[in-house]
Order: sequence, then structure tokens, then C-alpha cells
Amino acid sequence: MTNIVLIFLGAGIGGVLRYWVSNIIYWMTNRQFPYGTLVVNTSGCFLMGLLFVLLTERFAGASLQLRSFLLIGLLGGYTTFSSFSIETLNLFENSAWLSGFLNIFFSIFLCIFAAWLGVLGGRQL
Repeated sequence: MTNIVLIFLGAGIGGVLRYWVSNIIYWMTNRQFPYGTLVVNTSGCFLMGLLFVLLTERFAGASLQLRSFLLIGLLGGYTTFSSFSIETLNLFENSAWLSGFLNIFFSIFLCIFAAWLGVLGGRQL
């Protein structure tokens, strides 16, 4: 039961962080391209790679509750693959084909690259 509560709390915090980060990014740019979602997904993937390595390799004694809170709850609430999907679909439906394909390409490439950087960073600590 403790894990469920921690995941619930982490997801709530992650969702609020996603809202703040994406709105700051949209305030700095514009909404013609889903920059906010791209930044959230990329930073979330980096943090997932980093924290995964830190919690499972570097600090293998980290509790299951901490891993559940951070990896499943916080980062699960923070990253926005469902938002990425609907925003990309909206770009296609509005005939913004190039933007749609660029969003797919950059989201996949940057998120995998960010996760890799996080893993490398975690292994260096």
C-alpha cells in the first residue's frame, strides 16, 4: 500500500512540474510547435536514465519505495507521451506535415539521446 501512495504523490508532483515547465517553455517560445512537450519529454528521459542508474547501480540499496516514488510516480507524471501523441496528431490534421514529422523525429531522437546521457552521467557519479 505504501508504494501506491508514493506513486500517487509522485505522479501529482510530476504533473504539476510538467505543467510549470511546459508553460514556461511556451511563454518563451510559441505554441505553433509543441516545444513545451518536447522539453518535458527530453528532460524526463534524461532524468529517467540518470536516476535509474543511480538507484539501481550506484546506490543499489535504494529502497523500492524511493524508486517507485521517483521513477514510476514523479517521472511518470512528468513525462507526456500522451500529450506528444495528440499534439502530433493535431499537427497532421492541420496539414502541418513537416512539423508533425519533425516532432516525431526530434522527440524520439532527443529522448533516447537524453536517456543515454542520463545513463552515462549516472555511471560517472
